[in-house]
Amino acid sequence: MLLFDCNSEVENLTHLLEAGASVNAPPDPWEQSPVHLAAGGGRAWFLLWQLQTGADLNQQDVFGEAPLHKAAKVGSLECLSLLVASDAQIDLCNKNGQTAEDLAWSCGFPECAKFLTAIKRMQTKNPSERSNRDHCVPVLRQKRSFGSAENTSGKRKC
Repeated sequence: MLLFDCNSEVENLTHLLEAGASVNAPPDPWEQSPVHLAAGGGRAWFLLWQLQTGADLNQQDVFGEAPLHKAAKVGSLECLSLLVASDAQIDLCNKNGQTAEDLAWSCGFPECAKFLTAIKRMQTKNPSERSNRDHCVPVLRQKRSFGSAENTSGKRKC
């Protein structure tokens, strides 16, 4: 599924939902749901609409990435803010053991990484306890092996 014209895309998704399609159904071989695509495209308005329709904000794709990872990789502070405000798991790790914060740093988006660091600190009552634990929540499912995915968006690929 690609995000083209915002009005026709929302209309098409509305028709699918009215017909009984699930907002959490993975539409592609990489198990990326529409919420993954919205976050990875930096489309905060579309992400908000999906969250309001019951999209799973912690759903992981075949790479173990949740929408929070996708937003961090493209540097979308708006999408990160929406996901965090909706109680996304910020310590969820992808198959490479990286959190969204790790991806934001490695992809060159320090403002996003600092935001996630601040949120993590606010959510952690005792930071000294935090350093003694593993900083990641393990990947919950591994249905398929993952291969390479081409970067067709023209954005930086991590």
